[in-house]
Amino acid sequence: MFWKLPRAEWEAGRTGGNQRAMQRAAQRRIPPGLLAYDGDEPVGWCAVEPRANYARLNTGRSKVLAPVDDQPVWSVTCFFVARTHRRRGVTVELLKAAVRHARKHGGRIVEGYPIDSPKPQADTFAYTGLKAAFDQAGFHEVARRSPTRPVMRCEMT
Repeated sequence: MFWKLPRAEWEAGRTGGNQRAMQRAAQRRIPPGLLAYDGDEPVGWCAVEPRANYARLNTGRSKVLAPVDDQPVWSVTCFFVARTHRRRGVTVELLKAAVRHARKHGGRIVEGYPIDSPKPQADTFAYTGLKAAFDQAGFHEVARRSPTRPVMRCEMT
């Protein structure tokens, strides 16, 4: 819910309200993200929705995450991969699934805001994904307003 709510609302919901809000969102016709499974075990999560659904991307406060153009895009905002399944391609598969999911629901562009740093990143700080995973999933860089934060896109034809 961090990306979906203005900061004050997100802070106020930290004692359970955000969890209830996410449970409600998961019941909608178009879910707020995708799960990855290894057999019956959930091992990963990817948040993906139309950019318009993410209040934090639409405040106009961040030059780094400002819209690239006026095209309607779906945004991949965060990932979680179980420690036991990291570095096994789960994020790449989630990105590919996010593109299929967006296409199924009328999306034509999927965008993400990963980390691209020459220094190794602690998993905690890589929750928006790593550029290498976006590259492997077929995304390309369309903007870079910060040395470590490219805007990556996958445009469907």
